[in-house]
Amino acid sequence: MKLTEKLFKKQCIYKGKAVDMHNDIVILPNNEKATREYLGHPGAVAVVPFINKTDIVFVRQFRYPVNEITYEIPAGKLDKNEKPLKCVNRELEEETGFKAKKIEKLLSFWPTPAFSNEVLHIYKALDLVKGKTNPDEDEFINTVIVPYKKAIEMIKKGKIKDSKTIIALTYLSVL
Repeated sequence: MKLTEKLFKKQCIYKGKAVDMHNDIVILPNNEKATREYLGHPGAVAVVPFINKTDIVFVRQFRYPVNEITYEIPAGKLDKNEKPLKCVNRELEEETGFKAKKIEKLLSFWPTPAFSNEVLHIYKALDLVKGKTNPDEDEFINTVIVPYKKAIEMIKKGKIKDSKTIIALTYLSVL
């Protein structure tokens, strides 16, 4: 059975700072038309920064949509035409104050392919050197060092709910 859909009419109904909202019309495999609403996103990076062999630098910040302070690995949106490796170095230093001598790509995934085209690239950072934080003007972030094993327990207890953090840490556990 044919599964692909073809674009009939593309329509951006909102252009924002971080995301765009699209309301496209597609032609389905049975030649009928349907509407597809989705968020257009430039992509993002996230990084698991190991301060040593067992401890990770996390960021804590208030997330308005869920009205909670979260524990997350550092992350950020790609700037226009920015390569993920450049972005991950920038975000690591901006949010934590650390630079990494070694960065390894772990995986890329779609966080929510049902309603967004965002691709999230996950890295691991090693051999960190302390520098200075430089968060965006609307970011208020605290850093905290958490042992990897404790972070896994935090996931199990529901203290870490952020999907990119859960995916990155559980991915590391299967390597």
